[in-house]
Amino acid sequence: MTNRQVADLLRLIGDMLEIKGEVIYKSLAYRRAADNIEALGRDINELWREGGLRDIPGVGAALENKLDELLGTGRLGYYDKLQEEIPIGVVSLLSIPDVGPKTAKLLWEELGAVSVADVERAAREGKLRELPGLGVRSEQRILEGIASLYRRTTRIPLGAAWPVARELVQALRSRLGIQMVEPVGSLRRMKDTVGDIDLLVAYEEPEQATAAFTALPQVAEVVSHGPTRATVILHNGLQVDLRALHPERYGALLQYFTGSKDHNVALRALAQRKGLSLSEYGFKRGEEEVLCPREEDVYRILGLPWIPPELREDRGELRAAQQGALPELLQLADIRGDLHSHTNWSDAAATLLEMAQAAQGLGYEYLVISDHTQGLGIANGLDVARLRQQRAEIEGLNKRFSGFRLLRGAEVEIRGDGTLDYPDEVLQELDVVIASVHVGLRQDKETITARVVRAMRNPHVDILGHPSGRLLGYREATNVDLDSVLQVAAETGTILEVNAMPNRLDLDDVHIRRAIELGVALCINSDAHSTGGLEVMEYGVATARRGWAEARHIVNTLPVEQLRKLLTRKE
Repeated sequence: MTNRQVADLLRLIGDMLEIKGEVIYKSLAYRRAADNIEALGRDINELWREGGLRDIPGVGAALENKLDELLGTGRLGYYDKLQEEIPIGVVSLLSIPDVGPKTAKLLWEELGAVSVADVERAAREGKLRELPGLGVRSEQRILEGIASLYRRTTRIPLGAAWPVARELVQALRSRLGIQMVEPVGSLRRMKDTVGDIDLLVAYEEPEQATAAFTALPQVAEVVSHGPTRATVILHNGLQVDLRALHPERYGALLQYFTGSKDHNVALRALAQRKGLSLSEYGFKRGEEEVLCPREEDVYRILGLPWIPPELREDRGELRAAQQGALPELLQLADIRGDLHSHTNWSDAAATLLEMAQAAQGLGYEYLVISDHTQGLGIANGLDVARLRQQRAEIEGLNKRFSGFRLLRGAEVEIRGDGTLDYPDEVLQELDVVIASVHVGLRQDKETITARVVRAMRNPHVDILGHPSGRLLGYREATNVDLDSVLQVAAETGTILEVNAMPNRLDLDDVHIRRAIELGVALCINSDAHSTGGLEVMEYGVATARRGWAEARHIVNTLPVEQLRKLLTRKE
């Protein structure tokens, strides 16, 4: 079995346990182990033969025994037993937005639903509204969720593709000393989702590069292998294509395969106006060939400065380059702190001290602790008494730090009518107030927009969290009118969040650029629920760069005292 197959089975078991009604930590344990197995970077069968399964984070004695049985026989008795209790089709119901384990179990037990099609048929016949705990509105939301499910694509989230590509690039550089190797396509442009993973290598002996690529330990299967191209399937199930070529053509090919298509069309038109033809192999002036060993050569020959890949979408970048007006894009190193993080006071894994130490390890000057509030019971939200207890612990920790500070915050739930989960006198005690929507996401456009706008007009709200509410590949954005939200943010001084979680990346690049045009301040936050979760900041930075953001547009590039001064201007 491949790593991907093992991980998928463990996730399936986690889902089945949750539907069965087992305590949640059992499901979480299987999912955590699945994530770590998928990210191994080597064949789990080799690790098993070496007796090293316990080296995988999240694999204890009980799970080691199950994996030993699975890898040794290709079957798992525990899974077979679960199948007798929970039909496999019931798990597929969890793919429907707004259908959780309890609802899936209800649909199965009451209606015999074992597929998405079964649920859709029952909903259209009006049978869901008759079930306990549901109703007409729930039935409609489930139908909307099924429609959303049908619109999903097979594109890979950036957060899944980028670490894989980076690991492969590092491996090739290490094996052959190759320096000219890059991801290309929408991955290099850091789009929120990508179609596939493509790598481009420049090497004097291209066939050696493709041979080294197919021999990497991450490779589970070689689909094709030629002197200049190779396609493989990794242990995590992802397909990767590599193209190798001689160094003198690397720049032109790197530019061409990075794209986007529209950007390349615009470049070719500019070349034609200069009496040149441009292809992936370089320039031609009549019969004369002009090679481009470096990508910068392509732009230099066209009279342009090098354009960062994130901007190459034909959204005005060529004109800006011609006018010397390209933005000085934000860098990850510009970020001084994270304004949105969670601890084990609510629904996260780490303590206050552990989160603070992790933030310091990243070189941050500050970290905002913004646990959920009481209205979000599923996340163990804090009531006012617990919030003040947490504040006391934060103050105690700050006395121990030098050059670093924890700031007191909260991710305050925006209620259905736009009021907030804490009264104003409590909000006033906090350094940072993030207002977010987690429930009632399917309200109509007018209702949810009015709800969000009312919260933004509260003088104590500093930041609007993950404004669109989307979860990439799972849940579409809410119906909120983001243009109106941006207008109100400009009017009220509310900061809008660019949530860096790879399944959110919210705001998206288009609305980031619109926010900048309107003079709206932005922040980039990890929304971390673990110490490792702080490290997703790079995805938020990449998304902001796609929106033409500079350091001056992002408030958490400020030193802590300047940030605190900025946060008090609204009140």
